[in-house]
Amino acid sequence: IDEHLINTGELQTRPRHLRKYVELIIIDESDRLNATALEMVRDHYDRDNVAVILIGMPGIEKRFSRYPQLYSRVGFAHEYRPLSKDELRFVLERRWPKYGHPLDPDDFTDAQALAAIARITRGNFRLVDRLFTQMERIMQINELNTITDDVVEAARSTLVIGIT
Repeated sequence: IDEHLINTGELQTRPRHLRKYVELIIIDESDRLNATALEMVRDHYDRDNVAVILIGMPGIEKRFSRYPQLYSRVGFAHEYRPLSKDELRFVLERRWPKYGHPLDPDDFTDAQALAAIARITRGNFRLVDRLFTQMERIMQINELNTITDDVVEAARSTLVIGIT
């Protein structure tokens, strides 16, 4: 933050604890952290007054409850539910044009690909994003400009999916 503010000429010379911004640490896959790493995060939170967001798999708050020093500092836990059919379509309608044309649910090819994406991801937003990343790679390699059921299935085969 300081480097950015120095470059923009906005750095204020007030002490760190009086500045108007908040330092934030975002830790993805935090359920993979061991006890030592969690203690380091807690210590950093306490010493430097930083905000911390821990992102992990469902049930992560139960694991953290075994570490009372950390758990007592948890403000809230939020579990994201899967996207509904309408929400998934909303997301896909905004991603689809990047690949050459808008999503048309009445088009057989689009409808098949849409159904495959819904079946594979079950509305998991993060998985939708990962799947699209792989689909884009497959389309570039094969010089394709249309999302098809085969592209979706090829992308799925390259992912490690932990959903049962």
